[in-house]
Amino acid sequence: MLSVLRRGVVSQVRQFSTNQIAVEGFTASVGNTPLIYLKKLSQQTGCKIFGKAEFQNPGGSIKDRAAVGVVRDAEEKGLIKPGGTVVEGTAGNTGIGLAHVCRSRGYKCVIFMPNTQSQEKIDLLRMLGAEVHPVPAVPFENPQNYNHQARDYAKNLTNAIWTDQFDNTANAYAHFISTGPEIWQQTQGDIDAFICATGTGGTLAGVGKYLKAKSKGKTQIWLADPPGSVLYQYVSTGGKLAERSGSSITEGIGQGRITDNLGTFVSELSGALHIPDEKSIAMVYELLDTEGLYLGASSALNVVAAVELAQKLGKGSKVVTVLCDGAYRYQSRLFSKKWLKAKGLEDAIPEHLRKYAVLD
Repeated sequence: MLSVLRRGVVSQVRQFSTNQIAVEGFTASVGNTPLIYLKKLSQQTGCKIFGKAEFQNPGGSIKDRAAVGVVRDAEEKGLIKPGGTVVEGTAGNTGIGLAHVCRSRGYKCVIFMPNTQSQEKIDLLRMLGAEVHPVPAVPFENPQNYNHQARDYAKNLTNAIWTDQFDNTANAYAHFISTGPEIWQQTQGDIDAFICATGTGGTLAGVGKYLKAKSKGKTQIWLADPPGSVLYQYVSTGGKLAERSGSSITEGIGQGRITDNLGTFVSELSGALHIPDEKSIAMVYELLDTEGLYLGASSALNVVAAVELAQKLGKGSKVVTVLCDGAYRYQSRLFSKKWLKAKGLEDAIPEHLRKYAVLD
């Protein structure tokens, strides 16, 4: 790998070599994703904005890291034996990561998920051999919440674990030992801020804790939040939790409580930004048009937040965010003229970009 210094941005040039070592299986191939310099947005802001290409993980999302982390943690603690069952409540991507890990390590996978998630995710989980239970989307306080149903289902099985992605801090630890160090190395330690949205809190807490420690507190860590989540208000008011209301087109992010993963770091956050759906959907199309990146709404929200944070910090600032997954799992919605109109988002997309909404 060659490091090429060009206009103050370190570009990583990959070269094929007979000295490269093959990795063993799916789990060993997770991580070491590229850090992408978002050229057009950087030029527009006079800052340097980067996206960690987590859609290049073998299972297609950043949740592959959490999936590997929680399963390895259970194995090391002797909580699951060969042939066992892994159960999780998930909005989709963690389940997909777990389904891949289970196939590669010989476990059965059972997923409980809100029935509001995209059909692409449900279909993919089943294609990967997972047993999928779509259930009504109800608040965490409701005993029928998908997380509680997953927990209770696992309790009634032998040789089974509920991986508990929201409150199992093995999730955050996976990012502390992988995502955080990778970002630090890829920026050569020259990073002013990191920002991303959070669902479980694992990415933000793990990456944030590592970057804060490595930079001796110099790197700011911010939270980006969609509509329908209480975290922006919680951070902005110094710790007051409001009742959750509203909703967002984004999937798998936003929260109505402080999870145990987020709780390991929330007091150290530098601030939070609220990002409306209109800005997120416009950025989905902007990134496709100017960067050639086909990304989901959560990734787009993160980029909007990175741009706004860079502008807040001033010219020349260097901000990193996460490109969580691709748009393939949401294309029947994000690029559907009918769906966009039903959500009142058609006019949020600049007219010259509406050509990409090719589905009826």
